[in-house]
Amino acid sequence: MIYSLRGLVQELTPTYVVVEVGGIGYYLSVSLQTSQNLNLNSEVFLYVQQIIREDAHLLFGFFTKEEKEMFNLLISVNGVGPVSALILLSSLSLSDAANAILSGNSGVIQKVKGIGAKTAERIIIDLRDKVGRFSVSEEKLSHFVDNKIKNEALSALEVLGISKKVSEKIADRILKQNPNASVEELVKEILKNI
Repeated sequence: MIYSLRGLVQELTPTYVVVEVGGIGYYLSVSLQTSQNLNLNSEVFLYVQQIIREDAHLLFGFFTKEEKEMFNLLISVNGVGPVSALILLSSLSLSDAANAILSGNSGVIQKVKGIGAKTAERIIIDLRDKVGRFSVSEEKLSHFVDNKIKNEALSALEVLGISKKVSEKIADRILKQNPNASVEELVKEILKNI
């Protein structure tokens, strides 16, 4: 069983990534949450869930251990397959999914493509006692958002020819002062401070 992979991102799309490890490329299906934290041609560490079927060996990659745990909880529910679980994890943050399950809000879960009323109710009934630990603290959640915004801003600046080393230190300083900065605001502030 493959537990995790560390390697180079060879291919990257919103739904899958190819990670090269020791000359072998591993194809992993990923959620949008994970995909947004990856960069092409950079080193990555992903938690992996391997699902073996008669007709296929499937690998699913996750940026955080918590996302992998939520995925496994979701696929343990009768009627929720790995693709539906990934769509749910792409549509809702871990805390939003956990809060919807804990509060019994099937409407939020039904908004996810491919999940109907019966499946949403089954998810709530089966997982209500198991998802309490996923109610993400605000600090951890804002750190996750900061990283995404920071990475997007740094990528935009690299396109403009500004080195990542120079802009990263400035970005960290700006995000400490203004943690709610958007990508555009961050890029503008970095350009002013170079």
